[in-house]
Amino acid sequence: MNMKLVFATNNPHKLQEIQQLLGNSFELLSLNDIHCDEEIPENQETIEGNATEKSFYIFHKYGFNCFADDTGLEIDALNGEPGVYSARYAGEEKISENNIQLVLQKLAKINNRKARFKTVISLVIDGRETQFEGIVTGLILEEKRGTTGFGYDPIFKPDESQLSFAEMTMEEKGKISHRGRAVQKLVEYLSQFAIE
Repeated sequence: MNMKLVFATNNPHKLQEIQQLLGNSFELLSLNDIHCDEEIPENQETIEGNATEKSFYIFHKYGFNCFADDTGLEIDALNGEPGVYSARYAGEEKISENNIQLVLQKLAKINNRKARFKTVISLVIDGRETQFEGIVTGLILEEKRGTTGFGYDPIFKPDESQLSFAEMTMEEKGKISHRGRAVQKLVEYLSQFAIE
């Protein structure tokens, strides 16, 4: 009997990536699969808070064990901005290109380009929450490079590589990315529930 687990997303890439890592012990369901089509609230001031709010929303309203993730880009010279506002940094339309331009503009005359991506996954099983964090440190480039990925990937270069996230294959990025690291911890934790 597989354990059903809802991943609070409708992003097919994210679902596929995690299903592969989890193997056959779990049946991963998307928000579509449980007929959740409303906007899930994200009203918290922190990345951790948003992930928690999303996972408990699904657990309480739909009764499924689930996990949700939230990710932010934190830039040293901007006091940790855009952080929890990463997706809507340049406005509620959530347009990546505008967000990127705003960051580049704000850093135009700044030498310290250190930044980090942080993903927090909130897992709720039977009403109890466990959190997993993944962090990757790097630099904000002076201009966009690469065409893969999404969000801030074209201007983020992780410390482990000479490439921006947008110049890597999905596989290369997955090995060192913030989400990849948080997911690894989630998968290790879930392995104790796996049925042989």
